[in-house]
Amino acid sequence: MWIYLNNKFVRDKDAVISVFDHGFLYGDGVYETIRSYGPRIFMRDQHLSRLLRSAEAIGLTIPISMKDWPDILHEAMTRNGVGNDQRDAYLRITVSRGAGDIGLDPALCSSPTVVVMTKPLVPPASQLYERGVNVIVASTKRNLPSALSPQIKAINFLNNILAKREAIAAGAFDSLLLNWEHHLTECTISNLFFVVDGMLRTPALECGLLDGITRGIVIELARELHIPVEAGRYTIDQLCQADECFLTNTSMELMPVVLIDNQPVGEGKPGPVTRKLRARFIEARERFLEPSASC
Repeated sequence: MWIYLNNKFVRDKDAVISVFDHGFLYGDGVYETIRSYGPRIFMRDQHLSRLLRSAEAIGLTIPISMKDWPDILHEAMTRNGVGNDQRDAYLRITVSRGAGDIGLDPALCSSPTVVVMTKPLVPPASQLYERGVNVIVASTKRNLPSALSPQIKAINFLNNILAKREAIAAGAFDSLLLNWEHHLTECTISNLFFVVDGMLRTPALECGLLDGITRGIVIELARELHIPVEAGRYTIDQLCQADECFLTNTSMELMPVVLIDNQPVGEGKPGPVTRKLRARFIEARERFLEPSASC
């Protein structure tokens, strides 16, 4: 595997960072995960803009301009034989504070560490979309937004990892996290939607969740289909009364949820609004891809 590390591509065995890197020592850094459909990257500029916003929010300057990122990402895909007609690509950009003496002061680090990794994207099994998945409500609560903004995609993921461990222990697909007020937020790597009497609902950003890029697309597509959408503060009791439920993120698109804490959602199978939105997403995703090289 070829890894982009600080201005050059190296083999994975040579992709080494210092034990004094503040990303390793303190989780001080930001990241983005991106995918391609064939050779074209999905919502490329939106992901890169969010990476920049996350970095700015923690006072980290990324030493690569926006105009240079597409070439780096495409070279990473080409070198690793992904992002082509045979294999979609999964890409991860990580930017840490960099190496410096032990201590919390960011000024101890002279320059950030930039890493780009890419591999074949392995989507969830098709039968999961057909039958739906189960989630549990985690005892782990979502970080307080006033303590750590969920709009910062930080590499410190311990809050989510604790909730994921709960899902694994329960044999569930994922965990749903509640906030400090016991309102719904999101799952460990995805946003949450549910349907009540034809109304599409999703937790409001103020509840403490990431403004997911696919989340925004789903809201846009729902409005195009004249499906009413509401973002608000919801409880687990309201979710358990839903007719349908699904999760969204870049790699899995829309995933139906049919069980919550082993209780069926609606009829216990993917519902009509979920299926309609997923079909529309697949139909419309061409417009969310970067221009082809020939354009």
